[in-house]
Amino acid sequence: MTRSIAVVVVPAFLFIAAGAAALQSSQQFPMMDAVAQKVIQKYQNASCADLMMKKTTTPTDEQAQKRAQAIEAMRDNPAMRQAFIDKVAAPIANKLFDCGMIP
Repeated sequence: MTRSIAVVVVPAFLFIAAGAAALQSSQQFPMMDAVAQKVIQKYQNASCADLMMKKTTTPTDEQAQKRAQAIEAMRDNPAMRQAFIDKVAAPIANKLFDCGMIP
């Protein structure tokens, strides 16, 4: 009986803890959260052909500058970097896998 309760309680606790961590990161870094949502939507709405084309094109100076600023901010704040990667990694990896861009 105790083991069956643990089978239900432990996953529920992990689910609640993950939700709380996601909520905390968006409250702690609202700007990063907005950027992460924009990145996720960009990948989810892009076709595989669009992603392949973007992979081979060079970014404009403005895009390169924005990217450099974002990278610098994440280097300066490891907690923000972790929250950003935790938020965008799975959606991006799934899209790239679906498009055959990663094994």
